[in-house]
Amino acid sequence: MIALLIIDMQNAYFEAPELAAQQERLVSACNTLLEGFTSSGYKTLLVGTEHERDKSTWTLNMLDDDQGFIFRGSKQAEAVPGLVTDGLPQLSKTRDSAFVGTNLLSRLRNWGADEVVLAGVSTHNCIAQTGADAFAHNIRVTYAKDAMASEDSQDAADMLRILSTTYRQPVQSNDEILARLSGDQSRDR
Repeated sequence: MIALLIIDMQNAYFEAPELAAQQERLVSACNTLLEGFTSSGYKTLLVGTEHERDKSTWTLNMLDDDQGFIFRGSKQAEAVPGLVTDGLPQLSKTRDSAFVGTNLLSRLRNWGADEVVLAGVSTHNCIAQTGADAFAHNIRVTYAKDAMASEDSQDAADMLRILSTTYRQPVQSNDEILARLSGDQSRDR
């Protein structure tokens, strides 16, 4: 069964001009996937980053710079305007990979998911780290090229090339991904 993970589609990330310029396109592409998955009976999960103000969840670079980011309950932590979130399950993380320090693996196993489609931001950071960790857990990954963005397009292209070649994780368009859903006979409705 295939599950969809929408990663870090939060206000904080779109403060970067490179992502702000892509926000409308990206929200639309993510919503297209969300609609396709939910209307076909597939599982979806909104994954977001949230940190505590007391520094207990901060990453090394945050600690080194003595500057936190995306505090729980803040406007930065909210989903970007227009992203469909109503009634969808959510997962909070504090590291680039959605597997580190979360119950993501248990959720995927409970759903019977053996593949994830990854979408959101940033391609070369959180999406790539989640994809690499999925591989380590024997979960197949497909990257939704229409529904991903990065602050650095060269880093994103390099990471996707490495992951798709080394880990055999394909990069597909929304149309290709959604077409696969009708052919997947292993889903639980």
